[in-house]
Amino acid sequence: MKSFIYSFFALMLLGTSVLHAEEKLDKIVIAGPFASVSHPILRMIETNALKDVADKIEFKLWKNPDELRALAIKSDVDFLAVPTNTAAILNNKGIDIKLLNVSVWGILGMISRDNSLKTLKDFKGKKIAVPFRGDMPDIVFSHLLKKEGLDPKKDFELVYVASPIDAMQMLIMRRIDHALLAEPAISIALRKTKSFPISVVAPDLFRSVDLQEEWAKIFNTTGDIPQAGIAVMGRMKDKHVIQRFQEEYDKALRWYISNPKEAGKLVVKTLDMLNEEGVSDSIAHVRLKSVNAVDAKKDLEFFFNVLKEEDPKSIGEKLPQDSFYFGL
Repeated sequence: MKSFIYSFFALMLLGTSVLHAEEKLDKIVIAGPFASVSHPILRMIETNALKDVADKIEFKLWKNPDELRALAIKSDVDFLAVPTNTAAILNNKGIDIKLLNVSVWGILGMISRDNSLKTLKDFKGKKIAVPFRGDMPDIVFSHLLKKEGLDPKKDFELVYVASPIDAMQMLIMRRIDHALLAEPAISIALRKTKSFPISVVAPDLFRSVDLQEEWAKIFNTTGDIPQAGIAVMGRMKDKHVIQRFQEEYDKALRWYISNPKEAGKLVVKTLDMLNEEGVSDSIAHVRLKSVNAVDAKKDLEFFFNVLKEEDPKSIGEKLPQDSFYFGL
């Protein structure tokens, strides 16, 4: 009798595991920009890190905030690498999106041909390329300028461009001498201007003001700014898959930080508009740590309130509700 009971329960367990295997997803779709927040995803794809829950991971590149918003509205992705304020805007507009984690805590900086420019005030009167008008880099930059007693519209000639890559190209082609950039564009620009034949055409560029350090001085903080992370879209209902994604993303991020040379090679296989050495260089200049959204809530709400003071539309007019933070 005991033998029968043991056999029965063994069959039940086997049946459960078979059922779980049958429920494995055909694919998980993840969208992200060329920036650092997406790079661990490429490691996950290379290692087939989610093979226990899905047959395939598909990566979709979004090139600008408009493409990002379109992807979110169409809701044909499962996970989205996204600026945190954009996730808040989408959530406040009624789109079923929750923030899973924050992994990028500092990615913005100034780059210039003039090595004497050490503070934001030193850029007064200069012509500066700025990507993504009205979005994260522009909002943070403008707010810091105002806190320094500067007027972004009157004290500078701001040239808005579609992306950090466009700003980088303007620098390389000598169409502009100063830019606000996000990594890895800063490191790539520095690498490119040191290589032939560009080194003959374009004088050296220099890494200038770190916006996170400026933030630290103004707000008396460590300078960590919860700028980007991973959001989960409403169509992804399986909490086990979400948990597995978080685990593997964290693991891939640790690998990315610890293996900059290999990471550079990996990233350019998919994002060929980037430069291998530049990506490798950039890792040392990005504040990277994966913090789940619930634990990052206090930092996020401080950041969102700062953005709201600058422009309420930058977070969707109000702080997102607790339900925005996955796990609450």
